[in-house]
Amino acid sequence: MARLIVHGRAPYNAEPPLARLRAAFRTAAEDFYVRSHGDLPAIDAAAYRLRVAGGGAPLALSLDDLRARFPVVTVTATLQCAGNRRGDLRAVAPVTGDPWEAGAIGTADWTGVRLADVLRAAGAGEGGVNRDGSRDGSPDDRHVAFESRDTVHETGRPYGVSIPLAKALAPETVLAWAMNGAPLLPEHGFPLRAVVPGYAGVRSPKWLDAVTVQDRPSDNPIQAADYRLYPADVDPEGAAPALGLIIDGMPLNSAICEPARGAVLRPGPARLRGYAVCGDRPVARVDVSGDGGRSWVQARLEAGAPHAWTFWSADLDLPAGACELAVRAWDAAGQTQPASPEAVWNRKGYLNTAWHRVAVRVEA
Repeated sequence: MARLIVHGRAPYNAEPPLARLRAAFRTAAEDFYVRSHGDLPAIDAAAYRLRVAGGGAPLALSLDDLRARFPVVTVTATLQCAGNRRGDLRAVAPVTGDPWEAGAIGTADWTGVRLADVLRAAGAGEGGVNRDGSRDGSPDDRHVAFESRDTVHETGRPYGVSIPLAKALAPETVLAWAMNGAPLLPEHGFPLRAVVPGYAGVRSPKWLDAVTVQDRPSDNPIQAADYRLYPADVDPEGAAPALGLIIDGMPLNSAICEPARGAVLRPGPARLRGYAVCGDRPVARVDVSGDGGRSWVQARLEAGAPHAWTFWSADLDLPAGACELAVRAWDAAGQTQPASPEAVWNRKGYLNTAWHRVAVRVEA
């Protein structure tokens, strides 16, 4: 079995087979999905400096500076591409973007320092200074802009995004140099990346070059125009960005990892395994079906981590013939997923949260 399913070589974009993704709660770096917007930059770790502008004296921090000046922390967190499960939307009508199945997601232990500690050292705590020199006093009115060292193929500009300052100051948001106890691989952001749990992966930039506190979101095209959820009747090409919702926090979602689509099973007991995830909120329940959603069985949930996915498993008794397996998750507010991809279709193929359906054949 190929290690990753490659959707693009330049830029490189790939996801793991779902059985391998479900094999371990913490996804091995080699099995973690890769989302790139340009070529991988070559960075000398010894010469590397992160530039930070927070309103006080600007900082230029080496990796050794980060380790020595700030408490080192490890956060277990799931990252997910906003286009995860786009492939099911393509079956409804054409969409743009890579045809991700359900593998554009992964969980790891991210080791580094809290972004809040670095920002406060640069003068950007509560009551800090905006980019224009004014004092605000409310972190919710300001933003933290990231600029990376990779160049986006479509625009020729460095990759750049931003997050609200309130999220940047949250204790789970980190600047990470290690993944599962080892230095970041080049495709995962070596030597330093941001990890913003609960937000779409686009807001966790790799190969960080600069971090800036400012009074408005980043004007980089990735932030200002891309990664917006447009209504189904709006063509994003040439549309006003204001018509699309900015994709920050990720919604409730789930997927069946085993058995695979097209699998041939024996009649009788069958074990289903998969994941469920809900941004910054916990998953409360997962239901699975062996008949396309006409009847449901509650899955068993495995213990996880506050900012990570939930693994689940369930046993179904499958009769001979064609079977459509389905899964839906519920959050603590009693919210669940829509039944069909038609309900969430959009031209960019973002945020497919419809029931994940897997067709299998059961033969004696």
